[in-house]
Amino acid sequence: MVDDRALSGNQKRKMRSASRLYAVQALFQMEHSGQTTESVRIEFLDHRFGADYDGTQYQEGDAELFERIVNEAVNHQAQVDQLTDRALIAKWPLARIDPTLRALFRAAGAEMIKTTTPPKVIIVEYVDVAGAFFPDSKEPKFVNAVLDHMAHEVRAGEF
Repeated sequence: MVDDRALSGNQKRKMRSASRLYAVQALFQMEHSGQTTESVRIEFLDHRFGADYDGTQYQEGDAELFERIVNEAVNHQAQVDQLTDRALIAKWPLARIDPTLRALFRAAGAEMIKTTTPPKVIIVEYVDVAGAFFPDSKEPKFVNAVLDHMAHEVRAGEF
């Protein structure tokens, strides 16, 4: 693990951003493979954060943020899924959404419900995550609209 005190603000921001991306990947993996929270947590912390595979260096992540997002998304999945369903149009319930987007909405929703991170930061961060998974597509705009709706419902006083 990295000593947080020796990092610049930009390095910390990159680590938090990477942790959000890793959390979406972990939630997708858990849904797809049926792995437990604990097994996915260990895999990501031991084999993804800062790993170097065939010359590709993965970003170090903020382990505490990663664990908090994954745990809150799992522990409050029903609440987050209901919030997401209300933000989606009637013809596109959460069950019909791409599994990667479902994982993204669960991670972002958990942060909106259970943290003090400003909703605008959460939205920007997860729109960026959507762009990483779906480059050159309309998904980031879709994610922005859904997360904006969710944020206005849960944290209306912060807008």
